Amino acid sequence: MTQTALVTGSNRGIGLELCRQLAAKGMHVIATCRKASSELTSLNVEIIEDVEVSEPKSLAKLADSLGNRKIDWLINNAGIAGGISLGQIDDNAIDDFVRMYRVNSLGPLLTTQALLNHLGQGSKVGIITSRMGSIDDNDSGGSYAYRMSKSAVNAAGKSLSIDLKPKGIAVAILHPGWVRTDMTGHGGLIDPDESAAGLIQRMEELTLETSGTFWHTNGEKLPW
Repeated sequence: MTQTALVTGSNRGIGLELCRQLAAKGMHVIATCRKASSELTSLNVEIIEDVEVSEPKSLAKLADSLGNRKIDWLINNAGIAGGISLGQIDDNAIDDFVRMYRVNSLGPLLTTQALLNHLGQGSKVGIITSRMGSIDDNDSGGSYAYRMSKSAVNAAGKSLSIDLKPKGIAVAILHPGWVRTDMTGHGGLIDPDESAAGLIQRMEELTLETSGTFWHTNGEKLPW
């Protein structure tokens, strides 16, 4: 039976490449986004637009649209970036903090909760985070809003792994690497295809025994 993967934030970058590679592996891909790009529409995948991961009503609509379909892989990829340094934290910056927290931290949690009835024994949940959310690995400071939002989603992923284990659902907390995308201004060390291939391999290797672990796309276990 064909497995189904749902990917959020799939219109560009890592999300787009995940959809491409998962479809090439024979999975039925449900690509969700706010608005589809021409690159996404050129893929042979199912596209659901107007999905805002920080809005429970939007996610409830998404869940309803799926009917009784099971999701084998849920990859929470949607996210936003932004650097806020010490001395820049004013009223406007606080609004940016809240927006980043809603999308990066609450988004994967809200999405997983909304789609819980579509997950079952053997399903896998991936949360695309960043090693910038690692407290132990922080040796450069700065980027307060982004780092804090990713630390928060790492904590959510760990709790999800505990809460979902009795249901037979495993959770991977995944760093995609420093990837050349629009989000990074096309700086970075690897391209989206290499990142996505590693992320997919981590999902394939994920078991209930390794659920709740923080992994680099290259297979390295990362510190909290």
